[in-house]
Amino acid sequence: MNRKKWLMILAILVVVIAFWSSGAHDYLTLESLKAHQQSLDAWIAGNVWLAVGGYMLVYILVTALSLPGATIMTLAGGAFFGNLYGLAAVSVASTIGASIAFLVARFLARDSLREKYAATVARMDRGIAKDGAFYLATLRLVPVFPFFLINIAMGLTGMKLRTYALVSWIAMLPGTFVYVNAGTQLAQIESTGDIVSADLLLSFALLGLFPLIAKFVVGFIRRRRVYAGWRKPESFDYNLLVIGGGSAGLVSAYIAAAVKAKVALIEKHKMGGDCLNTGCVPSKALIRSAKAADTLRHADRYGLEAVPVKGSFKTIMDRVQKVIAKVEPHDSPERYRKLGVECISGEASFVSPWELEVKHSDGRTERLTARSIVVATGGKPAMPPIPGLKEMEPLNSDNLWSLDTQPERLLVLGGGPIGSELAHAFARLGSQVVQVEMGDRLLAREDSDVSELVKNRFEQDGIDVRLGHAAREFVIEDGEKVVYCEHRGERVRIVFDQVLVAVGRAANTDGLHLDRIGVETLPNGTVPVDEDMSVRYPNVFACGDVAGPYQFTHAAAHQAWYAAVNGLFGQFKRFNVDYRVMPWVTFTSPEVARVGLSEAEAKDQGLAYEVTRYGLDDLDRAIAESDDHGFIKVLTPPGKDKILGAVVVGTHAGEILAEFTLAMKHGLGLNKILGTIHPYPTWNESAKFAAGEWKRAHAPQGVLKLLEKLHGWRRGKDTNVSRSAYAPD
Repeated sequence: MNRKKWLMILAILVVVIAFWSSGAHDYLTLESLKAHQQSLDAWIAGNVWLAVGGYMLVYILVTALSLPGATIMTLAGGAFFGNLYGLAAVSVASTIGASIAFLVARFLARDSLREKYAATVARMDRGIAKDGAFYLATLRLVPVFPFFLINIAMGLTGMKLRTYALVSWIAMLPGTFVYVNAGTQLAQIESTGDIVSADLLLSFALLGLFPLIAKFVVGFIRRRRVYAGWRKPESFDYNLLVIGGGSAGLVSAYIAAAVKAKVALIEKHKMGGDCLNTGCVPSKALIRSAKAADTLRHADRYGLEAVPVKGSFKTIMDRVQKVIAKVEPHDSPERYRKLGVECISGEASFVSPWELEVKHSDGRTERLTARSIVVATGGKPAMPPIPGLKEMEPLNSDNLWSLDTQPERLLVLGGGPIGSELAHAFARLGSQVVQVEMGDRLLAREDSDVSELVKNRFEQDGIDVRLGHAAREFVIEDGEKVVYCEHRGERVRIVFDQVLVAVGRAANTDGLHLDRIGVETLPNGTVPVDEDMSVRYPNVFACGDVAGPYQFTHAAAHQAWYAAVNGLFGQFKRFNVDYRVMPWVTFTSPEVARVGLSEAEAKDQGLAYEVTRYGLDDLDRAIAESDDHGFIKVLTPPGKDKILGAVVVGTHAGEILAEFTLAMKHGLGLNKILGTIHPYPTWNESAKFAAGEWKRAHAPQGVLKLLEKLHGWRRGKDTNVSRSAYAPD
């Protein structure tokens, strides 16, 4: 940061400190306004232009420095200058002040952002150039966000100053008038009778109704604007069309059918999506086989004779396919047709916000219309652009399940949930596994103590965990597959038979032709959605992996409810998606389950918190099953039992977590968990014992000391008078 920027920051700090230390903020209150009203009125009467000029200078200063008091000053403009002069003074001063704040933010931070996030800033600037003026106008019209934040945020974009000033001035006029008009009525309050005057009640009614009216008007204009150039069909084939038969699509279609809407679900491959065919179901089946192998190999833990594990990998994979086949009827077209969903096998693409072109599996093409459309096309494994990787014919979470020969030496790229789950499963089944992660720990979204425990268990089970290793090149040398990694500036050579790539997922949007309706995907490939899950148009929605930000089956189902309900009833009432309590589980051994904040996230957000820990090595059921390892960690505000977040690391962690998730969802604290009867001996007792640890740490020590003295006195102990003094002669 150059000298000029530092000087500007210093100057701003000096003015802000002077503002607070001098007590100037005390004058920018409603009480102060009323207290000095008569004296100020008298002075202004003889110095009108000087008063207006001074008022505007103060208003500009307050707005430019984002100081509190702009609302009171707007009311004061009406109280002292009336509607005409007050509106003129406030609108000009607020626009000048906002423009200065805009320029200051741009001068101080815009260049730094451009250097660090060049691609993001460029994309943001393109959006601002296209829709920035309208977006700014909606923010100014509907005062949801504080105006000073809008000034700063817009200064970081590429919006032109003249556009910003003009749009701000015009869009703020209606709101400014409402506040100035309210100020004129405040100036007229002389007695309690004035409070119920018609003019005053109308002014306050306008003050309260303005945001609602503005929101309605903005919504109407936005709908007209976004649909400009499109011709809406006079009638529709369906109430809802759903693209994709995975978890999000199935739930969306199910909800629509349940409320008797006409709905069609279009799937080009297999119903059930990734979860059934290549994700949750097959991976958990494989993990269970791996756990059985580990149990046999370590049967001596349970007083039995350990036996070498023998079996055909093909037989294991056949079992995985049988599990898929057994679950498949739950997601089958036959079941959903019985529920009232029309299932179409084909590929869909957008023609308009209400119309899809569907290419059926038999080659037929037709166009279908619907009042609302839900995009639920899921995701696919991401493939990093590493030289030579494609030539290795890499495995991923999609094609892995066609494997019938177990790799003797398996290289796993990625230390996230998918990579960790599959690395551990293959290691337990007997493969020599090397897991390469370019970060400094496994499961980077979890706290470091969680990652360390999982890493230690992996190494005990024979996994060669390589942290801080970045794969740079894949080659074949002397008939062997080799990857070269960079680690602390050194080149590391690793030999393998097959490589499994698990470095994340990308959204499935190919073939949808979203560009036809003006929708651009985000840098991570997902479709941009609003809080109601809509995509640009109020009748087009997206949910599941294609929308993000969570790539879990249960998150997709959660989003699907909002997409379907808003798609069917959004003209009457819309619901914003709620992510406040989102649990997830990584099915390694030990399992890692979390809901709410981690310690790292709490620190990043600047939240004060306490940590309560309970070791599962103390739990009777865990000891009885020789699974006495892991812990529970709960975050709470200092001195309070409200749960901010919880993580469980250990056997059955996913099931244990459910109690904390329920408590967080319904606002129950640790005291409620502690007061709940848990059957003995169960794994869920651990939740109660964790709550007990919190209670023990917050026991009222002063009261306990008094009780100790009371009980001692009642026993005749710890008193200054000997017991013999009360004994009969």
